[in-house]
Amino acid sequence: MNIRALVAEFIGTFTLVFIGIAAIGAGSMIGLTGIGLAHGLAFAVMVSATAAISGGHLNPAVTFGALVARKISVVNAAGYIVAQCLGAIAAAYVVKMAVPEQIIGAIQVGLPAIRPGISLTQGFVTETVLTFFLVFVVFGTMIDKRAPKVGGLFIGLAVAMGVMVGAPMSGAAMNPARHLGPAVASGLFDNIWLYWAAPLLGGLLAGLVYGYFLEERESSTS
Repeated sequence: MNIRALVAEFIGTFTLVFIGIAAIGAGSMIGLTGIGLAHGLAFAVMVSATAAISGGHLNPAVTFGALVARKISVVNAAGYIVAQCLGAIAAAYVVKMAVPEQIIGAIQVGLPAIRPGISLTQGFVTETVLTFFLVFVVFGTMIDKRAPKVGGLFIGLAVAMGVMVGAPMSGAAMNPARHLGPAVASGLFDNIWLYWAAPLLGGLLAGLVYGYFLEERESSTS
């Protein structure tokens, strides 16, 4: 197992969760568009920074999709997911020290949640579809050998798009670690199953569709 890759995944996920929670805390000043852009920019810069070391997954759903498409081994995938979750938990606790208590309490440490008027089924579908989009973009811009060399730019835009559309419905986690960190730091675990099952299903579907249908396979020569 590559320790450098695990450190990169920890730092990258830490950044995403720290910036995401802090942006939600500043929500009244920057609005939904600003929150979406903050998430997207954090993802874009850290995917670009870690791509050469770990592939820049920063999300258990991305790692699971890569595993399904046979782009990563089971052992390495497990290590990535542990590092991502630890990075997210650490970030949630650190941001609690950086943001005033009355703000961090009001936003429940930036915990993604099903919004009033949205059913669990609707939230599940939202998280699944948005995560599918995100992981599909990861395959098309990073994993595929034919991918344009644009770093994490379009992955970040996919995250921003998902947050701006999905935040009013499900909180737009699109990332089990993004939910786990605030859940542990706040002690609120309502519907945590949804924020694991739906993104992993989205990653699974993207890995199957792209890895087994859209990606060019190297032809064997006799």
